[in-house]
Amino acid sequence: MNKSELVAAMAAKAEISKKDAEKALKAFEDAVMEELTNDGKVQLVGFGTFEVTERKPRVGRNPKTNEEIQIPGGKAPKFKAGKALKDAVNQ
Repeated sequence: MNKSELVAAMAAKAEISKKDAEKALKAFEDAVMEELTNDGKVQLVGFGTFEVTERKPRVGRNPKTNEEIQIPGGKAPKFKAGKALKDAVNQ
């Protein structure tokens, strides 16, 4: 499912226009992005948690030359599925 299909499904389930569903999805994306940018986390009970994790710097290998390279650390967004979502997927 791509973004336009998601917007159409949201509009149908909520019985709203596609334009309003697209605004709601954009607002959700913006709110999550803003919270993660500020090192926060977003918990949706039963659905899952969006959070930021720290990646440590590590040594990698260039597959073409087999030379060792340094891979810098940084932050990465992470999603952890909640119990209700896991149960729904596993049925």
